This record gives sequence, structure tokens and C-alpha cells, in this order.
Amino acid sequence: MRVAIASDHGGINIREEIKGLMKELNIEFEDFGCECETSVDYPDYAQPVATKVADGEFDRGILICGTGIGMSIAANKVKGIRCALVHDMFSAKATREHNDSNVLAMGERVIGPGLAREIAKIWLTTEFEGGRHENRVNKIHQLEK
Repeated sequence: MRVAIASDHGGINIREEIKGLMKELNIEFEDFGCECETSVDYPDYAQPVATKVADGEFDRGILICGTGIGMSIAANKVKGIRCALVHDMFSAKATREHNDSNVLAMGERVIGPGLAREIAKIWLTTEFEGGRHENRVNKIHQLEK
């Protein structure tokens, strides 16, 4: 699995935590920034991650900002992206099993690093169930046309 990861200035700490987790899990990843704590615009970081996932260069993406809301809205504008804003472990599992989400968004100002790490681990290790959920995901694809 290859994962693209990025954050704005509001998500740097959790981004570093998740990168450490991916190293432990032997997951290949590429960091798309940001590298500063001064205010930046989250769409500038969501767009390259979402585009690279949609184009198949990466299997999944992880985006972090203050709330996760801006990143998830921006990522979901890219055709082929199913970005889920997640702040609990149940939703992390459900969005992979049922929605085949390919991008995860989290908010550093909403959750702490420990919970973010657990959410990311569940999301990264849970497979899509397919079956009845496949038809629903296909209907999402139809909405993009």
C-alpha cells in the first residue's frame, strides 16, 4: 500500500504521529507538507493528495487540518475521491468496510494524537467488504458523471 499524506498548519503534529505509525506498519508513504506553522490554505494540500489518489499513484490518502472539515470538503471535489472525516474508531472501520473510502480526514483541534493514531491504524488495516456495499459505491461513481 502507498499512502499520500498532507496537513495544513493546524495538523502538523498529528501528521507526524501518523507518519510514525506508517513506518511501524511498513506502509510506504509520501509527505506533501506543509512544513510551517504559519497560516496556509488547506486546499493547496488537499488537492495534490486527492489528485494522486484519484490518478492511482497512491492507494490512499490522509489529510489533517484543524477540524478536518476543510480538507474533506476540498478532497471530495476531486472526481473519484471518497474522503471520510473521522473522529472515532467505529467510523474509521465503517467507512472502509462500507464506503471504501480512499482518503481519511481528521482534525488536530478535535482529537488528540493517541486517538488519531488509533483511527489511522484501523482505517489503514481495514478492507472494503464489497457485497451489497459495492452497489452503493457504484452509485456514488454514477453521481460523478
